[in-house]
Amino acid sequence: LQTAFLITLARLSTETYGQFMLAISVGHILRQIAEFGLNQHLATLLARRVDYPTSILLQVTVLKGGLLALSVLGMLGFVWWQGYAPDLAWAVIIIGTGGGLEALASSFFVGCQVMGRQDVESRLRGLAATLGFGYGLAGLALGMPAVALAFFKLIETLGCIAGGARALLTRARLRQGLKRMRFLWSTWGGGVTFTLMAVATIFYNKINMFFLQKYAGSAGVAQYSVTWELVDGICTTVSSMLLGRVMFPLFVKLYADNREEFLRLMQASSRWLLATAFPVMFVLFIESDRIIGLIYGPKYTESIWMQQYLVATVLLAFIHNLAAILMISVHRERLLLYIYIAGLAFNLACCGLLIPSRPLWGTVMAIVLTKAFVAVLTVSWAQIRLRMISGATALWLTGALAAGVGLYFAGQALLFREAAEVLALAPSVYLVWRWRGEFLARKMAARGRG
Repeated sequence: LQTAFLITLARLSTETYGQFMLAISVGHILRQIAEFGLNQHLATLLARRVDYPTSILLQVTVLKGGLLALSVLGMLGFVWWQGYAPDLAWAVIIIGTGGGLEALASSFFVGCQVMGRQDVESRLRGLAATLGFGYGLAGLALGMPAVALAFFKLIETLGCIAGGARALLTRARLRQGLKRMRFLWSTWGGGVTFTLMAVATIFYNKINMFFLQKYAGSAGVAQYSVTWELVDGICTTVSSMLLGRVMFPLFVKLYADNREEFLRLMQASSRWLLATAFPVMFVLFIESDRIIGLIYGPKYTESIWMQQYLVATVLLAFIHNLAAILMISVHRERLLLYIYIAGLAFNLACCGLLIPSRPLWGTVMAIVLTKAFVAVLTVSWAQIRLRMISGATALWLTGALAAGVGLYFAGQALLFREAAEVLALAPSVYLVWRWRGEFLARKMAARGRG
C-alpha cells in the first residue's frame, strides 16, 4: 500500500512527491531518536526477564515519549531555521510527527518479536497501513490538497498505537509498571549507547537529502528519492524485517545460552545474505532504465543512472546490518557507536565537498561512500573476531560471480539481452537456492534451542 501510494503520488506531482519524501525523512529521524536507541535494549531486558513484560514496556515507552517531545521541538526549530515554504513546512510537521509517533507503538512490537508473536505484529501493522495508506490513495483520487493528504502517516501511526495500547491494557500488572517508574533512569542509562547509535545512523543515512533540498530543491529530492526508495526498500526489508525482527532476538538468546549454535547461525546467515545480494544488485543495475520508466514514468530520467550507483548499497547494507546485530549481541555496542559517529563525520565531509557543485551525483556518492566506510569497519571486526564469512563461502561466491560474468558476455554475443541476463543470474540464483535451505534449517534449530 505504501508503494502504491508513493508511486501514484510521484506520477501525479514531482514537487509534492519531493516534499513528502523530505518530510518522511524527518519522520525517520524523529522515530530513530525516540525508538531505535531503546529497542535493542528493550529486547535484551525482555529476553533476560528482569521484570514483568508490561512493566518494562511501560517504562521504555514513557522514556520514548520524552525523547519524542524533545525531537519534535527540534523539528519545529529546524523548519523555522531553514525557512521552508508553507506547503513544505506543513508537510514536514504533519508527516514528521506521524513518523515520530511510531516509536511509541514499536515498544509493543518489540515485545511481540521477543516472544515469537510476529503474527500479532503483522496483523496490527497491516490493519494500520490499510487505514493510513487507504486514506492517502483515496485522497489522491479525490484531488485533496497536499496539506490534507499529509495526514496519511498520522492515521497509520495512531492505528498502531491504539492496537498496541489495547493489547497492553488487557494484561495484568500494568499498574506495577507505573509504581516502578523510579527505575526509569536505570532503563535510560542502559539505552544511552543505543540512542546515540541510532541518532548517528539516521543522520548519516538522511542528511544528504537536506543538502540536496538546499542545492537542487524538491525536484532534485524527488529524482533521488525515486531510486533510493526502491533500493533502500529492499535493504530495509532484509535488515529490519528479517535481521532486526527475527534474527536479532535469536542471536541475543543464543549468545547467552548456546555459543556453538550462535556461530553456525551466523555463518549460515552471512552466506545466504551475500548470495542474495548479488542477483538483486544485478537486476537493479542492468534493468534500471526499464524499472524506473515502468514504475515512475518518463519524468525521472536522472534516477536511472543514480540507481546504477546506488545498487552497491544493497550488498553493503546486507552484510553491514548482519555484522552490526552481531556486535550488539556480543555486547560490543560501544565500539559500534564509535563506528557510527565516524560514519556521520565522514558523511558530513562528503556532503559538504561533493553536493554543492554537482547536487545529484554528490548526493549519490556521499551515501555510497559512507555506507562503504561503515561496512568496512563493522564487517572487518566481525570477520576478525567471529569469522563471520567462511573461506568456502568466499570461494563459492567468487566462482559464481566469475561464471555469471562469462555467461553474460557469451549471451550478449550469441543471444539477446534478456537471455544474457538470465544466464548471468543462473550461478548466483543456484547459490541462493542451495544456501536458503541451510539458512532456514539453522534458524529453526536456533529457535528451538534458544
